[in-house]
Amino acid sequence: MTLLTGVLLLVGLLQVPQTPSAQAAPAGSRTVDVTIDSMSPPAPAKGDKVSVSGTLTNDGRSTITDAHVGMHRGEALGGRSSIDNVSRRTGYLPGVDGKEINGSEEKIGKLEPGVSRPFSLSVPVKDLRLDKSGVYQLGVSVSGRTQAAPHGEVLGFDRTLLPWQESDAAKKTQFTYMWPLISSTHLTAETDADAQQTPVFRNDDLAAELAPGGRLQQMVALGKNLPVTFVIDPDLLATVDAMTKSYRVNGPDGRMGKNQAVAKQWLHELEEAVKTHEVVALPFADPDLASLAHHGKSVPSALSHLGPATDLAEKTVDTILDVKPRTDFAWPVDGAIDSSVVDVATSAGAHNVITRSDSLRETGGLSYTPTAARPIGGGNTAVVADAQLSRAFEGDMSKTGKAAHAVQDFLAQTQMINLEDPGRQRSIVVAPQRMPSVSQAHAMATALRTLEDSGSWAQPLSLGKAAKAKPDRAATRRVPSGAAYPSSLRRQELPTSAFRQIQGTQSALDDYQVILAQPQRVVTPFGSAIMREMSTEWRGDASGAASFRHSVRSYLDGLTRKVHLIQKSGATLSGRSATIPVTVQNNLVQGVKGMTLKLTSSQPNRLDTGKAQQITVDGGHSQSFKFATTANANGRAWVTAQLYTADGKPYGKRMTFQVNVTEITATVMLVIAGGVLLLVLAGVRIYLQRKRAAAQRAKDDSDGEGPEDDTDTDGDNGDTDGDEPEQPSDPTPDTGSENSDPSGSGEKVDR
Repeated sequence: MTLLTGVLLLVGLLQVPQTPSAQAAPAGSRTVDVTIDSMSPPAPAKGDKVSVSGTLTNDGRSTITDAHVGMHRGEALGGRSSIDNVSRRTGYLPGVDGKEINGSEEKIGKLEPGVSRPFSLSVPVKDLRLDKSGVYQLGVSVSGRTQAAPHGEVLGFDRTLLPWQESDAAKKTQFTYMWPLISSTHLTAETDADAQQTPVFRNDDLAAELAPGGRLQQMVALGKNLPVTFVIDPDLLATVDAMTKSYRVNGPDGRMGKNQAVAKQWLHELEEAVKTHEVVALPFADPDLASLAHHGKSVPSALSHLGPATDLAEKTVDTILDVKPRTDFAWPVDGAIDSSVVDVATSAGAHNVITRSDSLRETGGLSYTPTAARPIGGGNTAVVADAQLSRAFEGDMSKTGKAAHAVQDFLAQTQMINLEDPGRQRSIVVAPQRMPSVSQAHAMATALRTLEDSGSWAQPLSLGKAAKAKPDRAATRRVPSGAAYPSSLRRQELPTSAFRQIQGTQSALDDYQVILAQPQRVVTPFGSAIMREMSTEWRGDASGAASFRHSVRSYLDGLTRKVHLIQKSGATLSGRSATIPVTVQNNLVQGVKGMTLKLTSSQPNRLDTGKAQQITVDGGHSQSFKFATTANANGRAWVTAQLYTADGKPYGKRMTFQVNVTEITATVMLVIAGGVLLLVLAGVRIYLQRKRAAAQRAKDDSDGEGPEDDTDTDGDNGDTDGDEPEQPSDPTPDTGSENSDPSGSGEKVDR
């Protein structure tokens, strides 16, 4: 029974068809590492000779003898998915990779363990026997003898793709390639306190990117001769423009930058390049649209920066490059969208949203790659970049053979798109990584030059025209939901707390600028810095983003504190009224105006501090403002001084000091007491005088015999004895009466 079961199982296994991809590669086919470093021409034509060069490395433990290298041509591939399968496959499969082409071999003799050596093979196109237009596999094998294979076998294999077009396609596919000029944030919000407002850079790293051989220099040098659309972050232009003048690099030594010549040369080269190319300007500082959509919408005013960023983008590009850019395109990171991202992206006037086919996926079962443009409602268009082509040059293109394989894959994919439906005109968009490296840029340029030179199945198209191309009716137009947004990208987004910090900085800036005589000196650098805080380029650098936000706010707070009240010590008022001086210090370069200084008494019934005053203080000066105060009662009172902006908001820290109120002083009390005493004494004297006079008249009446004629006959006014009678004296003047008028202003205040 057991034997019968085994026989049936064996028969069943023999009846299972074995696909080429399911076959196990011979054990020796990976003994030697074969790497194809280049193929020329990348897209051959009739009469050409195909040359392939590369490197062989013996990864085994034994010496290889009687070794030779040969070229193989596999069958034409059947679609874009088959290209991906070939790219992933390793090892040699005889039924798939084809036989070695006669006359293609190169003898290499002996190859020791661990030893590498180059190879180079050439074969006329006619010997490849390319039957029809299509994408073919082209392989290189190394064969030889080892101790484990004394009769010889294939010991190593590498393959690439060969696009072959017998004649021009009936309808060439239109290709749009976005060429991004974007960098990380280099400028701070800080400027020197000179008339030119010398900018301060975070570092001087940008100079290396602009210098000959640098990343941005190569992007411009390569792009100017390619059929591409320049997609520019205007913040990069503004930063390089600032570098053309005097600038300082942040650091303990605060050294001055010395790369003005490099910056000027790069801008000159870019200005020449864009004269013949379409230019698309992203909103200033390339804001992270997905972060705004997912975390910024809940923070008031977060989205309000998009409109100004778009306006500033157009102005910056026009001013620096003397070209009118398109500002109606939005480019979310990696082209990933959902409905909220689209809403934010289009909120500032960008009606074309660049997405990617791995985000806006095809669900209609199309047999061909559809045109990029898709109407998505509201007058907006989704420009769906092809994901495979857009990601073709990611990774380290400096590695041996990596760039060559990427170029051939890119060409093969573009030709296969055309072969999917040769009679249908389509428009395909490619949106590569935002900041390509130098090696990536060179690989991209090689592929685009080849595509342009061959001209058999492709033709270039600007991004603006691609957005207006007639869409395929059967292509997907439904924007994915938020649940479909990649979690890997969500984890890199700016958090809600970041947008709250940004809002706080903007509010502080709004309060600060209203007091300035020249607000543009502050609004311009800080406004740009706040936009940079929301940049897409902070992805993957959360700590750097947080540090930058903190530095912007700290610098703004430091400037705000330069306008402040000088602390007073306690004061003593001498008299019922006096003046209290309060000093405002302005350590800014420019003057401040439109502010109000107000004193508030903790006990207004004891001390009235007078009316608030409008203040103006020149830059680098301090000025005292005097407040007329009135004392109503003796005692101590606390007085608070506070600056206010024109709209009534408190500005800066309040200043509190104590005032000792002495409404009536000791000297005044002595004067008043002396006056009262004189009044009392004068009254007593008058009383005594009148009393003596009355007593005298009574005595005179008792000594006479009767009343006498009052007529004065002797002319002495009735004084019969010659002595003048004593009369009541006038009251003594009141020399101690209290003066109720307030004392004059300017009276001494003891501090």
